[in-house]
Amino acid sequence: MSQEQPNNPLHGIKLEQIVNELVDYFGWYELGRRIDIRCFNYDPSVKSSLKFLRRTPWARTKVENLYLSILPDIRRD
Repeated sequence: MSQEQPNNPLHGIKLEQIVNELVDYFGWYELGRRIDIRCFNYDPSVKSSLKFLRRTPWARTKVENLYLSILPDIRRD
C-alpha cells in the first residue's frame, strides 16, 4: 500500500508538521496574510487549521506550496 515517492518532497511529511513549521517560521499573523483563510486569521489553532485543510483541497495546496517555497530555509537551520 505504501509506495516510495523519491521525487515527492512532501512524501512522509504530515500535514500537522507542515502547519507547525509554517507557524514557527512565519507566525499566525504572517501566515494569515500570505494565505488568507479564516482558520489562520480568526482565533487560529493547529487543530482548526488541520480540520479545514483536510476537507479543502485548494487551501491545502496553497499551504503545501508555501511550505515547499520555504523548505530550503527550514532544512538549512
